[in-house]
Amino acid sequence: MKFDVKKTVQMGFGFLSICAFWQMYNAIIPLVLTNTFHLNETLSGVIMAMDNVLALFLLPFFGSISDKCKSKMGRRKPFYLYGTIAAVILMLLLPIVDNSYYANPTQSKEILFIGILGALLVAMGTYRSPTVALVADCTIKPLRSRANAIINLMGALGGILYLGVAAVFYPASKTKDLPHVNYMLIFAVVAGIMLVSLCIVMTKIDEISLSKQVENYELIHPEENLAVEDECGNEVLPKEVKRSLTFLLISVSLWFIAYNGMETWFTTYAVRMWGMALGEASVCMLTASAGAIVFFIPSGMIASKIGRKTTILLGVACMALSFLGGFLVTLLHPSFSPVLYALFAMLGMGWAFINVNSLPMVLEMCRESDSGKFTGYYYTFSMAAQIVTPILAGWLMSNISYLILFPYAAFFAIIAFITMTFVKHGDTGFEAKKGLEAFEDM
Repeated sequence: MKFDVKKTVQMGFGFLSICAFWQMYNAIIPLVLTNTFHLNETLSGVIMAMDNVLALFLLPFFGSISDKCKSKMGRRKPFYLYGTIAAVILMLLLPIVDNSYYANPTQSKEILFIGILGALLVAMGTYRSPTVALVADCTIKPLRSRANAIINLMGALGGILYLGVAAVFYPASKTKDLPHVNYMLIFAVVAGIMLVSLCIVMTKIDEISLSKQVENYELIHPEENLAVEDECGNEVLPKEVKRSLTFLLISVSLWFIAYNGMETWFTTYAVRMWGMALGEASVCMLTASAGAIVFFIPSGMIASKIGRKTTILLGVACMALSFLGGFLVTLLHPSFSPVLYALFAMLGMGWAFINVNSLPMVLEMCRESDSGKFTGYYYTFSMAAQIVTPILAGWLMSNISYLILFPYAAFFAIIAFITMTFVKHGDTGFEAKKGLEAFEDM
């Protein structure tokens, strides 16, 4: 099978819509909770953390259920279809209740808003794992790093789409000093993005046909299936493969602890340590995001040449060096140094090397029938890290010193590098083509 870029991009619209939604959710819901409902920052933070807490259970659960689905549409598309429709309906109710509460505040409306928010989080949790697993089902194992690179790029595009729409419709000149902002327009636009993406995936992707092609490929290449039969004839993973999977999932948590801890607290760190403005500090993280976007596609290509594990180790090393470099800059410069831009660009490159190849490595070790469940496991370990690290890093900064942030991130990156060396399975022997042959697959 050749790598079909067009089909992969079309499947990527599912992830694009998910990322556009979460970019909007994380930006607007805290404002609504604090400005309209006047909840304090602590309670608002608890509510905002619920999506990660629910994800710990919902993502593997619905991923596993989709593995067993036998719909005429396929295993994954029903979850994406009904989950998106439910999410769009629920999300459009939020600005209605928000506006109604502002006009006539009552406790029942506040409870209603929180209830809709909870239902929305459940709806979003029903289809994230199946949507990502769809790409795995329709792409043969040696090409999944390339496919994941495009999916990550589509996700980044979804976030950029939201930011562009928000910048156009809600500039400071229109919202400054307003007692209340009506967010219905931005919710409607994101809902439109989600529905258009849904139409593209549902009409352009024949899940059953594509997954059948992958199954036929696997039959011709049985050596790529790591599962073996037990005494009862059931397919199971050998102990050494399970060991590799365990170390890989631990590594996933560790590098998310490192990266997300830095992402969460860097602007606060920069303001406190260097006296920077919020906008200036945000440019550093934007540089990291730009570095990741630039290297999403090359990351898959590099992995096809030197292997996923080596590419990930290279990415983790870049992360650790970036964090250690940031610590040295803090010690040597009492004010912000432009050297940090280069360090954060390297951080973004390392993050791309890791993210593009880690999920394909997880899926390489599972049976084809379990790809949804294992996708859920991947997100469970990454989400658990994102729940823990803001609290842990914040406590250390508060009780020890703000200087601890970069060493904290570097420490967990180094530990992730060590645990990753114990992963012995999930790589690919696929060699990248050279010269004109390289353009065949593209």
